[in-house]
Amino acid sequence: MIRGRGAEVRSRNRACGVEEIKARRRQQERALRKARKEKQLVSKRLPRGLQGDGEEMEIRETSVTKEEVLQLFQRIQRGSDDRLAALRSLRQMLQLKETQQMFVRFENSIHVLISLFTSNLASVQLEATRCLLELSHSDDQSISLVCLPATPYLLTYLSGQSAKFTELCLYILGNLAAENEAVRNQLLVQGVIQALAICLQSPHGAVVEAAAYSLSQMLQAKEAGEKIIPSVLEANLTPHLIRLLDLDCEFGMQTAVECAWCLHYIVSSGVNSECMISQGLIRQAVILLIALGRAVGSGTTTDGMELVLMLLGNIAEMGLEYCEKLQHQTGIFPALCITLRTADPEAVRLTLEVLNLILSRCEQACVSFANQNGILALEAIQYNSNEDIRVRANFLMDKYFANKAI
Repeated sequence: MIRGRGAEVRSRNRACGVEEIKARRRQQERALRKARKEKQLVSKRLPRGLQGDGEEMEIRETSVTKEEVLQLFQRIQRGSDDRLAALRSLRQMLQLKETQQMFVRFENSIHVLISLFTSNLASVQLEATRCLLELSHSDDQSISLVCLPATPYLLTYLSGQSAKFTELCLYILGNLAAENEAVRNQLLVQGVIQALAICLQSPHGAVVEAAAYSLSQMLQAKEAGEKIIPSVLEANLTPHLIRLLDLDCEFGMQTAVECAWCLHYIVSSGVNSECMISQGLIRQAVILLIALGRAVGSGTTTDGMELVLMLLGNIAEMGLEYCEKLQHQTGIFPALCITLRTADPEAVRLTLEVLNLILSRCEQACVSFANQNGILALEAIQYNSNEDIRVRANFLMDKYFANKAI
């Protein structure tokens, strides 16, 4: 066994305490939320061709004049033969912030788009919705407020026959809810949680992913613990979210990650999570972590892996009983050994923090971890080029495994 590393380790021992870990995890969570928005971990531009019927739309970078936008709007209003072409041009222009501001200042602009939701031409209906989607991308709260009259119609069409249209509506709702408390409050009154509960049980994978995205956008709000999470629990959404962590559901890894975001927000809010634990949250989270860890080697992003590690860390923080449940979960230590070996320093740090929480509260966990080749995984990073990782790994080795017969 590796013995103590001297002054370097001893001077840093307190930095690995539980309170410091909690503070660091909160900071990491804020950073990951920010990265999620800035890097569009869930692309607001939407994969799977939702921008149009198979065409790749050029990203608009040049500026436009008010007159150009007004002419397009008037063509759309008049219902001319080239309405569809005008909508497509408008959608492209609405990628620009200045165009968004011009458009929403036109009288009845949002109501004109809403009126096209009932068009007997599916192509016009979808293109009008995509224009609203572009507006929903804005981080300007005034834009969200202007779009507020659209929310009852968006909710109504969630029960429509077109999966593509439903998916678009869900992404718009999620984008609008993420930016404005007034939108979230109205959506709650209008029954958005109940509508999302139905969509999460859709047979269409794209609809399920969009519903999880919309819900996660609402749950990340500051007032979620007071207003939104109670509605989610009352609607009994957690069993569906936990079920969707299972990649065998065939809805894809991104759907699983979106559901993990939802569950992370719920757990980190401090609500009693015993019910979710009994519904298989730990088991499914560990299975997802293993899948994400293995997928990272093939070029998959590590953000989902960091998220699941934060979720497990929040569960471990809940106390001895939950740490016991974690350490008894089959696959937990092999999963953590996988994430210890990843090249992502944030994932490695989070893994070390989860380990420290479990090992500090469950003596038997040291034996279980060692029996799963955990010591070898720790030894492999004791000389990591990242000082923080090196110090944390050395601390765990010295505190739990040095001079002990494992």
